[in-house]
Amino acid sequence: MKKKKQLLLMTTMLVFIVVLSACGTSEISASSTGVWEKIVYLFAQAVKGLSIGGSRGIGIILFTLIIRIILLPLMHFQTKSMRKTQELQPKIKQLQQQYASKDVETQQKFREEQQKLYAEYGVNPYAGCLPLLVQMPILMAIYQAISRVPELREGSFLWLKILGEPDPYFILPVLAAILTFASTYLSSMSQVESNASLKVMNYVMPVMIFVMAVNLPSALSLYWVVSNAFQVVQTLLINNPFKIMKEREEMARKERERVRALERAQNPKKKRKK
Repeated sequence: MKKKKQLLLMTTMLVFIVVLSACGTSEISASSTGVWEKIVYLFAQAVKGLSIGGSRGIGIILFTLIIRIILLPLMHFQTKSMRKTQELQPKIKQLQQQYASKDVETQQKFREEQQKLYAEYGVNPYAGCLPLLVQMPILMAIYQAISRVPELREGSFLWLKILGEPDPYFILPVLAAILTFASTYLSSMSQVESNASLKVMNYVMPVMIFVMAVNLPSALSLYWVVSNAFQVVQTLLINNPFKIMKEREEMARKERERVRALERAQNPKKKRKK
């Protein structure tokens, strides 16, 4: 199931790159008639409306924060769903061992038992992909707004003279990559069991973000930096891996003490010998 989710993530990123390269380049204005163009224009107007002092960079930052706050309930739902899924991994592994045979009948039985387990604990293994699928159209709309609405494309912010062009000093691409790594790494720390493919993703995703940020408008890199910084803070506040690890260690300690107490109760003679 994890492999399917990771494959979906990689596929979505590749589709995103293809879509960005294939999107139209004509300017968008209030007179544009297409549904997508209307959405992009509304995004551009929102950024312009939030541009305090005429700074498009501030507008993008505030717009990004508002979008992230709106998506916060969905992200919180994703976090709870992923944590439930992680906690079930030992039970899933037991089922895999129990139905290890690769024949069709056994594998069908395994899938049925797995679905029963998910239903019993209220887990939807695909729920973790929903926020990604919601964010991709938003990201594409922001990219289109920046590249096709002149007022945003020609804006400036700090050392960025033109937001419609890549960061000449690679500051934002590096920050975007670092914050992407921090976000994925913090999330992976709370995993019940280490996963080799997830560890690879922790390094592949930042590299992909860096490569795209180097070539795409710096305004989009700014969106990634702010969005991933928000994600890092959100993870530390809502799904703090250090707190989760401490709670699991405490539960494991109590379980060990319970087992020892049970053994002593069942073997009183052994206890007196000590």
